[in-house]
Amino acid sequence: MGSKAGEIVVRTLASAGAVVLAGAVALTGPQAQAWAGTGTGTRAAAWDDDEGRPLFTFKDRRITESSGLAVSPTHPDVYYTHNDSAAGPVFYAVGPNGRTRATFTLRGASARDWEGMAASKDPATGRGVLWFADIGDNFDGAWPDVSVYRVDEPTTMRDATLPAVRYRFRYEDGKHNAESVMVHPRTGRLYVVTKQFAGGVYAAPKRLRTDRINVFRRVGSAPIMATDAAYAPDGSSFVIRTYFSATVYRAPGKEISRVSMPPLEQAESIAYTPDGRALLTGSEGVGSPVYRVPLPERVLREIDATRAKATGDRKAAPTPTGSADGRATTAADAGPDARGDARAADADAGVPNRAVALWLAVAAGATGVITFIARRAR
Repeated sequence: MGSKAGEIVVRTLASAGAVVLAGAVALTGPQAQAWAGTGTGTRAAAWDDDEGRPLFTFKDRRITESSGLAVSPTHPDVYYTHNDSAAGPVFYAVGPNGRTRATFTLRGASARDWEGMAASKDPATGRGVLWFADIGDNFDGAWPDVSVYRVDEPTTMRDATLPAVRYRFRYEDGKHNAESVMVHPRTGRLYVVTKQFAGGVYAAPKRLRTDRINVFRRVGSAPIMATDAAYAPDGSSFVIRTYFSATVYRAPGKEISRVSMPPLEQAESIAYTPDGRALLTGSEGVGSPVYRVPLPERVLREIDATRAKATGDRKAAPTPTGSADGRATTAADAGPDARGDARAADADAGVPNRAVALWLAVAAGATGVITFIARRAR
């Protein structure tokens, strides 16, 4: 068994541990009630506008491990995705019916462990830009550096090979595993989020260089085991996805709220809808679904207030709960729906100690398997 086989074992055991932890989280106390909608005064989350069914499922059987997801910034109703490791530098343009419209290959790129992608517009030209993050490192130090590829968004939906620009990176504080990449839509600055128990948000330099290794610098903390992240289309907020939920931030370290997610076999990807009022989230596997998750009104109000503050437009900022007299109200004042949303957020606020213990037990088993493989491979 070579290093690739060992990596597969690690990924399998890590995924199993995450599933155990996610299951424990979902079935613990009020969280189970929140999923089922049975908690007193708590409503079940509506994952899209059609009674919880996926927005679409990927029809292309070549899409086996949809690990990244992005909405086209220039083509209406076009979604991009790519596979995880063990696939070439290929991505897919998919329509709203889940069918592949075009397949693109990156020239000058490799796919060691593609884990995420992002879409943005070039602030100078307004042209769409796609970013592919080859940042997976299941051994937290197997690779001397990681890479992110930049490619101009295709102008037509026809199969093609596109030239890519490679940027190499290292972290200022050592090596990390990561699966999340996002780009600020106004500044064009690149960020990654590490996938660890004590993860972090790392910012790339303002100006990326191809002739040297760029350095990621930590600018904030991240939730446990982050699997993807994305900026809102206007840059007013960003979201970090984990195996358990999603958290919306106004800035690194400045949390707005957690948002419950639909139960998925392995939560992998997240993106904002073009209007910034909902999230899209997906999973791995052939025929995997993509769900639309509307952001709760309380979250949208916070985002609107942040946007208004950033632009200096005080009149655009709504009152905290939309009360007619401008008086700040609490969840208790705002009616049963707001109270239910608040309880659902509280239910998702932490990971139980019992769940962490289960995950650590699986991690310990993975360590034993890795040691056994290493000895046999000598």
